Amino acid sequence: MAATQTQPVGANPGVRPIDARPGTLKLLLANRVAVGAGLVTLGFVLVALLAPMLSPYNPAEQHPEAIRVPPFWSPGGSTRFLLGTDGLGRDLLSRILFGSRVSILLGVVVVLLTLVVGACLGMLAGYYRGWVDTLLSRVVDTLLAFPFLIFALAIMAVTGPNLVALVLALAFKGWVDFFRVARGDVLAARESEYVLAARGVGASNAYILFGEILPNIVPPLIVLAALRMATVIIAEASLSFLGIGVPPRIPAWGTMVADGRGSIATAWWIATFPGLAILLLVLSVNLLGEGLRDALDPRMRR
Repeated sequence: MAATQTQPVGANPGVRPIDARPGTLKLLLANRVAVGAGLVTLGFVLVALLAPMLSPYNPAEQHPEAIRVPPFWSPGGSTRFLLGTDGLGRDLLSRILFGSRVSILLGVVVVLLTLVVGACLGMLAGYYRGWVDTLLSRVVDTLLAFPFLIFALAIMAVTGPNLVALVLALAFKGWVDFFRVARGDVLAARESEYVLAARGVGASNAYILFGEILPNIVPPLIVLAALRMATVIIAEASLSFLGIGVPPRIPAWGTMVADGRGSIATAWWIATFPGLAILLLVLSVNLLGEGLRDALDPRMRR
């Protein structure tokens, strides 16, 4: 006689048990490249948080007696300015440390804003379909017709350099990718057994969307958010390089590269070190995102 399987007290038959993914952390830690990238990214975050304590000088402080001083290991360099100074005598190390705050803060704010907007609209479009899906999909198709950087350039050219306009310019079209991922996952999940069971027990649409479906589409959204942050950092640096991103009074890596491009032959350090900071941060964020993608992909568990 077959044993009767009993259901735990208080269990909801309409709720799909969320996979705890016990192998996710193990797979992520086994990826040495992703672990190294995560440590580098964490290092940048700590530098951004501790920039006032780590910086030897105020990033806006000028030293007229030390114009274009090379790094300390170069001929003519000084241990007073470890990475040298720029054309106005400002300490390059201090400006790079404070510039990390701009890149990371804008990246986090823009990604969170686009994630929330895109995921919510994508869930609504995928779940309700009909005219809601049609309207939002046409808006997305219209935005996709415009190149991302040119779209941001047009907005910043009208508003001028300021942080609020920069966030809106980077986020106005950035939610599209999150919308498409959320919509596709919700379309696949809306007819699944656990959603049908939740409807059968009288669960509301809001509960089904945010209590049942959302926890199961979080992994691809997390991966996309990590990869999108690298894109936002590059876009912010590009706009700042062109002089229409971060205001000139705020240290930003793109602005530093622009300041040193005219003297790259004689004062190479002014543009090189901020450019290397951009390269290292973007590369580490991308590698971390790829590691998260591999760890959260069920096919990697085979």
